[in-house]
Amino acid sequence: MLIRLKNKDTLKIDEFSFKCCIGKKGLKAKKVEGDLATPKGTYLLKKLYYRSDKFKKVETSLPKIKIRKNMGWCNDPKNRFYNSLIKISKKVKHEKMYREDRKYDLVIIVDYNLKKPVPFKGSAIFIHLTQNYKPTAGCIALSKNDMLVLLKIINKKTKINIC
Repeated sequence: MLIRLKNKDTLKIDEFSFKCCIGKKGLKAKKVEGDLATPKGTYLLKKLYYRSDKFKKVETSLPKIKIRKNMGWCNDPKNRFYNSLIKISKKVKHEKMYREDRKYDLVIIVDYNLKKPVPFKGSAIFIHLTQNYKPTAGCIALSKNDMLVLLKIINKKTKINIC
C-alpha cells in the first residue's frame, strides 16, 4: 500500500484524498536539519504515538505507543540519540512529544534517517495533526478526522511517497 503526496497540499491513498500541509520550504531531495523542508523519497511508516488522554481507542494496525509527559524526540545532531525517542533531559535538545498545541496527539513516525541516523540529515519527520494547515517544520500534517481515517487504512507495510 502506498500513500502519495500528490502535491504540497494533498495526500492520496486508494480512492481517498486528504488535505495536508508540508514543510514551509517545500520538498527537498537533500534535507538538512532545521531547513524547514519535507524530505523527498519513499519511506515506511513505523509507529503511532498517541495521547491516551485525548484518544481512548485508536483503530490502526500500526504498533501503538502512548505518549507520556517525559517523552521527547532528540533533534540534536551531535547527540548519540539523534532522531530517536528519548526521556526528556535538559542536557539534550529535543521536541516534546506531550504537547499542549495538540499537534502530536496523534503522530505517525516516518522512517526517514532512523536506522543509523546521519547527523544533520534531518530528524523528527512525522505525520501529525494540524488545525489550520499552516506549513510545518518539515513534517506532513492532516486534520484529526483525516488522520483517524488514514490510520484505519494503513498497515505496517504502508509506505509514503514524497516527491
